[in-house]
This record gives sequence, structure tokens and C-alpha cells, in this order.
Amino acid sequence: MSKTFKRFYAQAQAVAAESGFAIHLDGKPVKTPRGRPLAAPSLALAEAIAAEWTAQDEMVVPATMPLTQLASTALDRVGPERAHITGELMTYAGTDLLCYRAEIPVDLAARQTRDWQPLLDWAALTFDAPLVVTTALQAVAQPPQALAALERSLDRTDVWRLTAIQSATAALGSLVLALALAEGRLTAAEAFELSQLDETYQIEQWGEDYEAADRRAALAADIAAAARLLDLLQA
Repeated sequence: MSKTFKRFYAQAQAVAAESGFAIHLDGKPVKTPRGRPLAAPSLALAEAIAAEWTAQDEMVVPATMPLTQLASTALDRVGPERAHITGELMTYAGTDLLCYRAEIPVDLAARQTRDWQPLLDWAALTFDAPLVVTTALQAVAQPPQALAALERSLDRTDVWRLTAIQSATAALGSLVLALALAEGRLTAAEAFELSQLDETYQIEQWGEDYEAADRRAALAADIAAAARLLDLLQA
């Protein structure tokens, strides 16, 4: 669901259903792009999705409905293609942003160590997944046992949380940061700031152009939506 279309309904509501809580428009179930009933496992999430539909004006703009899009992704892609999604996430784990450090400028290198290393230490303790840090330009091989531990954690994660982790990982460039967000170790704002550490340093030196600002805003919005999904799953 990516194109805008004219609003055709008066009311959106969450309704108890066999699959959890379905979203209905004027009493009729909403379908995902692949034709599945749009539903959520918690009433709080279903009501938030319904609120996105209610908030639409004369035209329905899917880009303004992040929870609807995440729910559709969970139902249409992450559930049916779970092994593929996990494989994508493990690619991020193998080249995690937090593992690649600068040598110069020295103040940037110090900032990376100060801000990123505690998250790698947390991942090592929480998931038994110690990852290797490098200052080299080429990719570094991560310990197979650490990658296997991260994969086991993903395998234990339900489809909806995995959807949030997948979306956050893509926006953050780091599986470790996404897992920290999912586990409540970081807020969305903190995760975004850590993922943008290098970019923020460059902005401090040279300023920021409009395109970069728009890109950063879009990434921050994606991370915030993933965090909200996680919160609503527990509500």
C-alpha cells in the first residue's frame, strides 16, 4: 500500500477477531496489499492503526500511516518470509555499524568508543554475542558463535517484534542498536542519535544540507514508528 487514494469510508474501528483485533472500515475488514485481513495481536495496536485511518482527510496517504504499513509488513512479508528476513538481519550483524571505528579524527574515534562500546558490551552480556571492533576499511569477520547467538535470539522473537526489529535495523544500520531498542535498553531518540554519530560529527564540522536533513528526519520517523509498535504490542 504505497499510492494515495480517495477516502471512501466514514468510520474506522478495531474489532475482536479470530486473528486478534481486525481493522474495519464502515464494518468491512481492511485487507493488506497481499489480501490478508489487516489485524493486530493487541487491542492497543489495533486501535492505533484504526486511528491512522480515522485521521486521513479526503485522500488516504499511506506514507502517513506507519503502523498500518508495519502491520502489513508483519502479515505479508515477515511472517511468510521469516527465514529470509532473519538472513537479512544477520547480514547487518556481520557488518554492524558499531563495530567500525575511525582512527582519525581522534575526537570522533573517542566519541565512537565512548558511545558505542557500552552497547557492544551490553550485547555480549545479554546475548552472549561478543562482536569484534575494527578500524580497518575492509569488513572484519565476526565470531561465528556470536553470530549464532544473535540468530538464536531472532529465532525466539515473535513475528511482530521481529517486524519492529527489521524496520529499526534498516533505519539504524545496526542490529545491535535495534535489539537494544526492542529490549528497552535505548529509546528511539537515543538509538537514532547513536546511529547518526558519524553524520552528526560531520554536521558539526561542515553544517547540514536540506537533503541530508530530510533523510535524517525520515530515518528518525522510521525508528520512532518501530519503537511505538513495540510499546503497543505490550499495552
